[in-house]
Amino acid sequence: MSAPDFELPDQDGRAVKLSDFRGQTVVLYFYPKADTPGCTTQACGVRDHSADYQRAGVVVLGVSPDPVSRVKKFYDKQRLDFTLLADEDHSVTEAYGVWVQKSMYGRTYMGAERSTFIIDADGRIARVLRKVKPSEHDKLVLGALTEIQPPAAR
Repeated sequence: MSAPDFELPDQDGRAVKLSDFRGQTVVLYFYPKADTPGCTTQACGVRDHSADYQRAGVVVLGVSPDPVSRVKKFYDKQRLDFTLLADEDHSVTEAYGVWVQKSMYGRTYMGAERSTFIIDADGRIARVLRKVKPSEHDKLVLGALTEIQPPAAR
């Protein structure tokens, strides 16, 4: 299945298109809200494993329904070294099927499901990891990358 293409602003407000990365494997992860405990654990995990992602030859993109200003503050505060994208109207989150009904403390609301898509060099979805626990994210993603990438790509 082809990954839905999109264009979103990054943490600096610059437009980023998924199609700009054609020819590279992309780890596209969706997270609910910048600067919350789980999202911080997940983002810092990616940052702390940046050498592993570089060895795997992948581009990591994090997407949340936050505005650019909140994404930028989170990016700077955590000293992140990969691209965060602001999907304020949640159109991309919806296109990937991860804008879902959630509940907390008896209240239901719509929000981003913590999910990761591994998109191959041809722009096809190679693997989907849904409802990923922040502390397990990197282990699961890096393990999946070794399974789906040919040895020459690693």
